[in-house]
Amino acid sequence: MSRLVIRDAGPFTTVQDLGRPGYLRVGIPPSGPMDREAFILANRLVGNADGAAALESTYSGPRVEFSDERLVAITGADMPVTLDGAAAPRWESFRVRAGGVLRLGAARWGVRCYVAVSGGIDTPPALGSRATYVRGQLGGLGGRTLQRGDALPLGRAGASRPARVTRERVPDYTIEPDVRVVLGPQDDRFTPAGIAAFLEGPYEMLPQSDRMGARFRGPRIEHARGHDIVSDGVALGGIQVIGEGQPIVLLVDRQSTGGYTKIATVCSFDIGRVGQVKPGQRLRFRRVTVGEAHDRLRARRRELDTAIE
Repeated sequence: MSRLVIRDAGPFTTVQDLGRPGYLRVGIPPSGPMDREAFILANRLVGNADGAAALESTYSGPRVEFSDERLVAITGADMPVTLDGAAAPRWESFRVRAGGVLRLGAARWGVRCYVAVSGGIDTPPALGSRATYVRGQLGGLGGRTLQRGDALPLGRAGASRPARVTRERVPDYTIEPDVRVVLGPQDDRFTPAGIAAFLEGPYEMLPQSDRMGARFRGPRIEHARGHDIVSDGVALGGIQVIGEGQPIVLLVDRQSTGGYTKIATVCSFDIGRVGQVKPGQRLRFRRVTVGEAHDRLRARRRELDTAIE
């Protein structure tokens, strides 16, 4: 059986696919990759379907051994990559021989890195998805982070050739990003000064951030009538503002409901960029209209479809 053997897992490496929609109403988040675009590009580089399962590594990557020849691609955070001790590329696919050992080091910029293998990772689906939800012990391999000695089954690889992402589509994780947001649904619960502070920023990513939510520190966001509301549903990218006036961006492993006021929602096409901001780095929130967000989403989809050469 074709398999990928974990020789060293890194601090937080999981199996992910594009997630399990439809279960948030019963408290199970969709999970899936934090940086959806980087994940999809990794799969496309090796000839997989967009939703094939791959590895997501946080802060530092794994060391893995292949049982047979495969096409591999590394995208996302700027982690040094070696194959059998020699430097290997990122944002392009390359062949790994049977017995080859791939190693990813600590991220220099960005946070999350993706390792896609032709044929995909073939762990058993849970509720229709291989995405790992660690808090719920669901999906992936036993619903947990990977450990040394784990063996991941691989699917059958189709015919494909090496490819690369065009230079202009490779993100620069060193810069302070502008993250686009649509105000609401409870922006009326904040003073004009509070909204102005939120949009002026900047906000620093805190180390307490994870796949559930990204916590930030920056200018205090002033509430008009308190920070508590009757709990309601939370969307991907919803920005809760706690009593201290600091924002939390809710991410792929978010809870289903929450009782903090939500000043805005991060546009879906910028969620991945939030997930690549390292603790200590800063970002700014930039307001757009719903119409502008839709236009930009369509443009990003076109860019994604022309990103590989």
